[in-house]
Amino acid sequence: METTKIDYKNIYYPPGGILIWILIFLELITFGAALIVLVINSKEDPEAFHQSRLALNATFGAINTIFLLTSGFFMATTVHQFKLKNFKKASFYLNITMLGGLLFLILKGIEYYFKINAGQTIGYNSFFTFYWLLTGFHVIHVIVGLVILLFMKNGIKKSKSLLEDVEASAAFWHMCDLIWLLLFPTLYLIL
Repeated sequence: METTKIDYKNIYYPPGGILIWILIFLELITFGAALIVLVINSKEDPEAFHQSRLALNATFGAINTIFLLTSGFFMATTVHQFKLKNFKKASFYLNITMLGGLLFLILKGIEYYFKINAGQTIGYNSFFTFYWLLTGFHVIHVIVGLVILLFMKNGIKKSKSLLEDVEASAAFWHMCDLIWLLLFPTLYLIL
């Protein structure tokens, strides 16, 4: 009877390494706490929060959700192709991943432009203070994610990337997706 060796490394060392996962948990806790404070504050003036939410463009939010989820799919495909040592395809799918992130930023920039022109800036009311802080912090994460992916693309192109680096980049990118999946319904649909 043949015995199977269990690879305990996968249990103790998640894809990308433990440090990226500590960062991800800290980021999720930070965003989660901010969303809890947002919901608590919304109970103090529910009508103002509701009217402010209606001023957001839910279509823009939904399209941005599609951009990030699609880019997340292509990031997973990038990792898969990298594991198969198909670096040319991995680089191609990474380009599509970055395009999704760039499209997200462009549409978010357009949305910000409309909010600023409408006078709905960070000091407009409590809702928009949360809106600008939460989405702005998320935008910073997407920008950082794109910079990380750009370095990954360069590493893949030069065949210097390690699987752990690619997986860590993917984990960070998926964290950006997850944070948006928390922000979008809370800001655009629920309050």
